[in-house]
Amino acid sequence: MPTRKRKAPSPAAVIEDAPAGSPQALEENIEAIKNWERAAVHHRSRLEQLSDAITRIAASAAVLIAHVIWFAFWILANLSLIPGVPPFDPFPFPLLTMTVSLEAIFLSLFVLASQNRMAHQADKRANLDLQIDLLAEREMTVVLQLLEEIAAHLKVPVSVTREQVRDLVKKIDVHTLTDRMEEFPEGSSSVKTNEAASAGDRHAGLNALR
Repeated sequence: MPTRKRKAPSPAAVIEDAPAGSPQALEENIEAIKNWERAAVHHRSRLEQLSDAITRIAASAAVLIAHVIWFAFWILANLSLIPGVPPFDPFPFPLLTMTVSLEAIFLSLFVLASQNRMAHQADKRANLDLQIDLLAEREMTVVLQLLEEIAAHLKVPVSVTREQVRDLVKKIDVHTLTDRMEEFPEGSSSVKTNEAASAGDRHAGLNALR
């Protein structure tokens, strides 16, 4: 009998099956992230899939135990400490050294290939974060402008001056901000502190206008 292919659940069905009490926006975001991760995994080349598989297997506890048993048997056998097993790689174990060196070389290449793919994916995430941050900054600027106009129209007293609001609604030049970030020493937390302070100023301006 011909088998029917199961259709993938739609985002709406996934949201309906979400735990009770979960915000719909949260479920939509989680589902979008899952779809993005699935697409990234699906579009890997065969070499990248092989590298990821070898890296995952090599980092497992089973491989670690297997290496311990292998090295222990090899060394003890070639030191004539195991009865009935003649030495086949006497001290200083040149065959074992060559085998382990070749294993380390190929394993390093596979790990580097896997790390390059992960770094490329991390760069995509960073670019996506930057685009979202710039879009959020633009939206926040429009909101501040609208709130300023509403407050002026309704003659609502605010705790911030118009100069402060105008300073907050100015468009941020990304290139200038990037050049200024070069002034901070490496490993300093000043950049994060200034970004947090800037975000706090914007939220304070919104709260004051409200």
